[in-house]
Amino acid sequence: MLRLAYRPPYDWLHMRDFLGARAIAGVERVDARGYARTVPCDGGSALIRVAALPAANVLELRVVGAPREAELQISSTARRVFDLAADPVRIGRELGSDARVGPLVRRHPGLRIPGVWDPFECAVRAVLGQQVSVAAGCTLAARVVARAGIPIAQCADGLTHLFPTPAKIAAANLDGLGITGARVATLHALARAVLEGRVAFDAPSGELAVAMTAVPGIGPWTAQYVALRLGERDALPAGDLVVRRMAGPSGRALTARELEEHAKLWQPWRSYAVMHLWHAARSSAARRTNVRDRQAPVRKRA
Repeated sequence: MLRLAYRPPYDWLHMRDFLGARAIAGVERVDARGYARTVPCDGGSALIRVAALPAANVLELRVVGAPREAELQISSTARRVFDLAADPVRIGRELGSDARVGPLVRRHPGLRIPGVWDPFECAVRAVLGQQVSVAAGCTLAARVVARAGIPIAQCADGLTHLFPTPAKIAAANLDGLGITGARVATLHALARAVLEGRVAFDAPSGELAVAMTAVPGIGPWTAQYVALRLGERDALPAGDLVVRRMAGPSGRALTARELEEHAKLWQPWRSYAVMHLWHAARSSAARRTNVRDRQAPVRKRA
């Protein structure tokens, strides 16, 4: 067991719920116990489990099935996924003067950027999530895993597969999974670009964005979303309608150009501003749903 420290405050519930809403069946599990998933390790697989110990300002990381020498890399990746290097006080101070984002930061100072374990997995999930709901994107991702994922030898907690590698996606027949033909073509093109070195996820974020948008079917929103989920603190998916609406005055959605201009005030923390706007939008939607539920007439059973 490893203990991974962070600077408080840390909004574990937001992190857990964000990852839970996007968990891929067979690869990830998120519940009251925490977050668990399969990870590749030395030609095989390992299981990791992450839980919060808020009284100690640490996350508890348990690794099963990995050699001890691999634990350092696994813990380093976990620190990125759970954004443990962030300085919430500094971020709050630098975003606090913005009329729209500042109050959100003060209300939820512990929000972090939920990451993704593997960059290629992140890109595939972003493509599958284009123009569909979060739930639908997860369903498609689970189907891809069932079709092209790598079964693990030791299953636990419903975790059965590793996410497919670029080689597996490049060779996979993805017909019949409910994915449009254009999306399938994009996934194959993305996998080939990674295998051929045209898309390198360890490149600087600007170069990665250019390389990704050169893949047919991947635009600036997808490239910026991937950068954000991989820990780039200054990513801006300027085409995101929710962000444009939440950043605008009196509910008026900004244009992408207007958002880019206004977001200069958020640099170099635009990713955190985006996370706060997404969170505010989800909270507003949940409140409206609760109000409708309370106001709905109660029907008597016959």
